[in-house]
Amino acid sequence: MPVVRKILAAAVPALATAALLQTPAHAVVVPEHAVITCQSASFYANYDSSSGPTGLIRTLSYGDKVGHTRGVHPVYNGWAATFDFGPNDWGYVRYECIGGYGSW
Repeated sequence: MPVVRKILAAAVPALATAALLQTPAHAVVVPEHAVITCQSASFYANYDSSSGPTGLIRTLSYGDKVGHTRGVHPVYNGWAATFDFGPNDWGYVRYECIGGYGSW
């Protein structure tokens, strides 16, 4: 029994240290604050490369608070991955309808 305790005593700190040193393969980037600059903008659940945006969630209005980090979050054929800070969900909206970065 003492041998098992010695092995565990040596192994547990080593495993804990290894777990702390590991970084995730894909770090999450917090969306940059922006607003909708179009009078209205359709907000879709997904983007399909063959058929375009799919699954209309709702229509966003001028001034609605959203998030999109330029150069990090994807834009497909003008449809930008966007975070709607109202109900806290992700979707796609036209890139030209996002502006006012850092305004709030």
